[in-house]
Amino acid sequence: MATARQKAVARGNVRKAQRTWRSMSSRARARSQPEGRARTKPGAGGGAFFHIEVRPKSEFKTFRTQDVGKEGGIERVAGKRASGSWSTQKWLIGKDHAHVEGGTLVGDTVDARRVLKRLGSPPKRIRADRFKAQDRPNVPERAKPTTAQRQARTRNIRKARAARARKRG
Repeated sequence: MATARQKAVARGNVRKAQRTWRSMSSRARARSQPEGRARTKPGAGGGAFFHIEVRPKSEFKTFRTQDVGKEGGIERVAGKRASGSWSTQKWLIGKDHAHVEGGTLVGDTVDARRVLKRLGSPPKRIRADRFKAQDRPNVPERAKPTTAQRQARTRNIRKARAARARKRG
């Protein structure tokens, strides 16, 4: 059991530590942690995903990740621009869904191969598990509407008609 004096000293020590902590910058706080300097740098290759950047991070102000297909396998990191529009910043492919072969990324699953095939260029290795690629290829206007666009439009029209029919009846 602690004495009254020990409790008072402990309270004082806690207040002193809190005061010091509040006066520090977030960087100084991180460095004062026992593991501070030993922290692995981003991109060192220890994560669960291969990162394929398709647009620079600097173009965006906020980010959101979306699972594509099954949970934890392939994720899309979407970024929001200052204008409010969203677009893909990078793809995350689980290390159990792909492997590196001669400096290029090769998909092991159907979903991973599909994502890699839809990129505008094959991913080039930057360092460790970081890659860079072009986004989807630019489709010239003379080739539009594409088959996929026509099918999507037809589907959307059918959905809208069905919704109107449900609303009426």
